[in-house]
Order: sequence, then C-alpha cells, then structure tokens
Amino acid sequence: MAAHPSYWRVNLNVLRQAVYRELWEFLDKCAGSKGIIWDEYLTGPFGLTAQYSLLKGHEVEKMFTLKGNRLLQLMSRVLLLLFFYRQGPRRDFHILFVPCCSLLCEQPLKDLGVLGSFIHREEYSLDLIPFYGNLLSVESEGTFKECYLEGDQMGLYHTAKGLMTLHALYGTIPQIFGKGECARQVANMMIRMKREFTGSQNSIFPVFDNLLLLDRYVDLLTPLATQLTCEGLTDEIYGIQNSYVKLSPEKFALKKQGGGGKDLLTEAKKLQLNSAEELYAEIRDKNFNAVGSVLSKKAKIILAFVCQLPHMQAARGSLANHTSIAELIRDVTTSEDFFDKLTVEQEFMSGIDTDKVNNYIEDCIAQKHSLIKVLRPVCLQSVCNSGFKQKRDSPTYGYEHLLTLHNLEKAGLLKPQMGGRNNYPTIRKTLALWIDDVKEQNPTDISYMYSGYAPLSVQLVQLLSRPGWWSIHEVLRILPGPHLEERQPLPTGLQKKRQQGENRVTLIFFLGGVTFAEIAALEDGGTEYVIATTKLMNGTSWIEALMEKPF
Repeated sequence: MAAHPSYWRVNLNVLRQAVYRELWEFLDKCAGSKGIIWDEYLTGPFGLTAQYSLLKGHEVEKMFTLKGNRLLQLMSRVLLLLFFYRQGPRRDFHILFVPCCSLLCEQPLKDLGVLGSFIHREEYSLDLIPFYGNLLSVESEGTFKECYLEGDQMGLYHTAKGLMTLHALYGTIPQIFGKGECARQVANMMIRMKREFTGSQNSIFPVFDNLLLLDRYVDLLTPLATQLTCEGLTDEIYGIQNSYVKLSPEKFALKKQGGGGKDLLTEAKKLQLNSAEELYAEIRDKNFNAVGSVLSKKAKIILAFVCQLPHMQAARGSLANHTSIAELIRDVTTSEDFFDKLTVEQEFMSGIDTDKVNNYIEDCIAQKHSLIKVLRPVCLQSVCNSGFKQKRDSPTYGYEHLLTLHNLEKAGLLKPQMGGRNNYPTIRKTLALWIDDVKEQNPTDISYMYSGYAPLSVQLVQLLSRPGWWSIHEVLRILPGPHLEERQPLPTGLQKKRQQGENRVTLIFFLGGVTFAEIAALEDGGTEYVIATTKLMNGTSWIEALMEKPF
C-alpha cells in the first residue's frame, strides 16, 4: 500500500503559504512587540501552521492560553481580561475570531462601548489546515452533530469556503461527485459562491481532475470498527491530536547524567507523529501485527551501523520511541477483553448473529463498564442490522443519559427496526466489504486495515475511480442521501490533456470526519488522492461528540 508517498504532484505548500500570509498580515497590523492570548482549542491547529520561531519574527514576545469549553465562557473571560488591562496604561487590543465572528461575542463589546475605540475586531478564515503529506482538515469536531442533530449548516458553509480557496489556488476542479445530503448542500453552496464571482474567471491551470464529497452519514459503520493499523490503534488507545500523542511514561526512560542507568519518566511522553520521520512513514499504515518484524529489521540495521555513522543516532532514537509505542499498544491488544471486543465487531461486520442479544455487550453492561465502551459495539450492531428488533435502554447508567441515546438515534447510530428489510447484507456483498482470507503481513487488498473489513467509504472511492459508480447503481440507491455529478466548465485553453501514464488527481472531502485507517486505505494505483476532512476522528471521539453531558 502506498498511502503516503514521498512525492506529491499537488504542492500543498501553496495553501500553507496562503495560510501563513493571512496570519502574518494580521500580526503586522499590530505595530511593535505583542503578546497573544490563545483559545486553548486553537493552539493545536495553529501549531501546524505557525511555529513559535515564525511568530517571533513578527514581534510576538509572549503567549498565553485562554481555557474554556464554551463560546460564552471564553468571551466572559476575554471581557474580564479587558476590564483588568483597561485600568493600566493605554493599550490596543485586537480580537481575531476564527473562522468568523459571532454576534453573541460582538454584542457585549458593543454594549460596553469599547468596540472600535481600543478594541479592534477581525476575522481569520482558517477553513482548511494543512497537516502532513496529502492531508487537510477543518478540525471542526462538531460538524456531524451540527448537521444531523441541530440543523446547523455553518460548518458546511466553511467547508465550501475552504474548497473555494482551493479553487483559487489550484484552479477550477472540472468534475464534482458527491454522495449524501451534506455533500449536496456543500456542492450547492460552492455553485452559489462561484456565481458571486462571475466577473472574474479562474485562469489557473487545474491541478485536480475530480472532487468527491462524501458524507459521513453514508458510512456510519467504518468509524465504529476498531482500526488495526499502527497509527489507527495509537489513535484508538491514546488519541492523536494535531499530529501529537501523549503516552503512558512507563515504557520510556531517560539516561541518567554520568551514564549510570536510566530513570523512568513520571509525566506523559508527548511525541509528534508524521511522515517526516522515515520509520514512522514506513510503519504507520501497516496492520499492527506486521509492525514488529519491521522494527526488528530496523534494529539489526541500526545496530550494525550506529557505531560507524554518528547520524544514525537519530534513527536509533526514533526506533526506541516506536518500539516503546508498540509495546504499549501490544499490552492492550494481547488482553482478553480486546480480543473479545474485536471478535464481536468482526462477527457483526461479517453478518453473524447481528439480530441477537450479544453476550459480550450484556457482560459489559452488567460489569458497569464505561458507557462509551458499551455504546460503540451497540451502535455497530444496530448499523449492521438496520436497527434492533426491540429498542434498547440502559437504566444501569442512569436516566441522565437518555438524551445521549436520543442523539444517537437521531444520528442513525442507534435505532429500532421499523419493519423493513436489512440492507447491510446486500451492501456487504456488492461492495465486497468482508474478506475471509486476510493477509496482514503482505496485504493484497485494503481489508488488512481491519483484519477482514474493507471500509465502505474507501470502496465507494475506488469504485468511482474504476469502473465508475454506474456499476453499483442499486447500492447507491440503498445508501442514504442523494448522489450527484456536476461538471464545471473550464475557460478555453485550460482543459487538461493527460500525458501517457499520468495519474488522475482526486480531492476527497469527508464531511463529518475520517479515520486514520480510511486515509491509509486510499491507494494511489492509477489515482493520486488528496484527502480533506472536517475532523480526524475515531469511533470513541465520534460518539463522545454526540453525547450530552449529565447535569
């Protein structure tokens, strides 16, 4: 599999520079030395685009973090800070709203009479954040919930704006495909935005051949399944945020000064994970069962050369870190509970006893395991069975969680059967979602990502590429939401003439989130994929975002 090649025809540094430029222009408006107070949630995304060394070049001397979980909570703290600083020497304050200003935030500033005097309000449309390689993200955790539970399309609007930015930088995308209600809405927003700029034609030669908008609601199954790639499992167990992971310290050690043994770390170990690190680029997309042999081979190579080549010390440190990560993950994957959970998931996905009460789930409920641990397989069973014959309730966890169950039902993850047929067997067979003979060490198809399950979303992507969605017309009709195909005319002289052997370039936008395993499963044989999403997620973080916190 080649999901992370070292060279891409699409130069995403063009987008990265555009993101930099807008931020620098804002900072340079504030003359002299300055301090920044960050919303804590933004520090991760901004860390991918604005390293501190670059900020210092624009006279940023100090940075502080503003903590708070809700918008009004953050704004009340901003007002408190403004009141405190207003008592001192004259200062100008600039509030930069990302990605746009809210009336709930602006009105208190107007009421106090400070907006426009020493308080200046601006907006920074950080609609798409370049991650690594071929990956872009809006990093909006609530888009799926906003769309399907709250009827709020603001996240889709910013997605459409981000796509228009890509159009401006990389040329008009000639062909747009989509599946799902959110896909249709984003496509309609893009068309309306394009009409607003009818006076100026895009004269940039198009880099992308196709855009595929894929609604998460079309494939509710894949995020619920446990990812079994190295990167996917790391995210499942520890959570990867903005390419960083915090790990349990027990497997890591620091050399004592003077060389006398090692000291164990007492705080979480924070590591950055991206393809710039050669070893991680090699192992990230492999099934975890194949990682051990790669690390073993690397260890032998490094041991043979480390004394002769000083620069191999960096490779040695990388090997030590990823060996420690593998040991931490192995401690989890070799447990009886993990095996039981995986067995149940695979039974559901392969179509075994999807309509029966499951003993593993019942045992988890009886032992009062965490609610999220119970909900994930319950939702998986519901999706694979088109609902339950009898609606389930879980009084074990208290009636304060009824709102959460209602949210999951509204989102299509947990629902009673309404007397109709179960369409999953047809979808599974037509799209070849389950493979019995899986080759984890030397994979021949994408099912190795889940040791048997080939992600529905990725199968749709690959079938669109070859032979085309016309071949699965009946399945497209069964899957939720409309499917669309739009052509965007190009000015004369900008039509692409493909060279012999040249791959097509497709931009895939996952609306509502995407998992690391799905990204890894997107092969580049005949097509080069650039992947964009509203959020990088896994099954646990997805359900957590849909849960209502008890009062």
